[in-house]
Amino acid sequence: MKKIVVSGKTVDDAVKAGIAQLKTKEDRVKVVVLEQPSKGLFGLIGTKDAKVELELIPDALEEAELFLQNVFRTMDLEVTIEQQVIKDGILLNMNGSDLGMLIGRRGQTLDALQYLANIVANRYSSSHVRITLDAERFRERRRKTLEDLAVRLAERVIRSKKEVVLEPMSSQERKVIHARLQDHSRVKTYSKGEEPNRRVVIVLK
Repeated sequence: MKKIVVSGKTVDDAVKAGIAQLKTKEDRVKVVVLEQPSKGLFGLIGTKDAKVELELIPDALEEAELFLQNVFRTMDLEVTIEQQVIKDGILLNMNGSDLGMLIGRRGQTLDALQYLANIVANRYSSSHVRITLDAERFRERRRKTLEDLAVRLAERVIRSKKEVVLEPMSSQERKVIHARLQDHSRVKTYSKGEEPNRRVVIVLK
């Protein structure tokens, strides 16, 4: 965390000078007064300025992005991050080459990075921040794949009159399957098993 010590005729002057030096706003700094100003003898001799320490309060999203960039550097990847406000929080979409390493099998590495980015962000936030991490719109493509899969498997259940048990999925992916078939006229879904092996089951109504 960035800290600076600044002097000024008054505490207020010192704080303002420090804020200007940090190029930030008053609500982004924590102030500790190190020395109060004193007028000295007869108000002239031995006068002392106020001295304050300003600590820059980290921004949650900045810290999350900094964490991710450190991960990318360790993996020797050049990645840019785009921020976007979405319905339930903030989307950080990563762009670059070799992003398959960051996505992992069925998005498992991406989910793990998202979990860690949320921990880092909320460590520095006074209110809860929800970050969704994506890589070149992988989640959008994955959701479309899962929705198509749900429809195909529902048709198989109708034809065979036998239930279908899907492979283990994350809670996020299970929700996609449930949501796609929740209004289906002939099949219904439920989940069974314990994490991380919890699965969606599609059965006739």
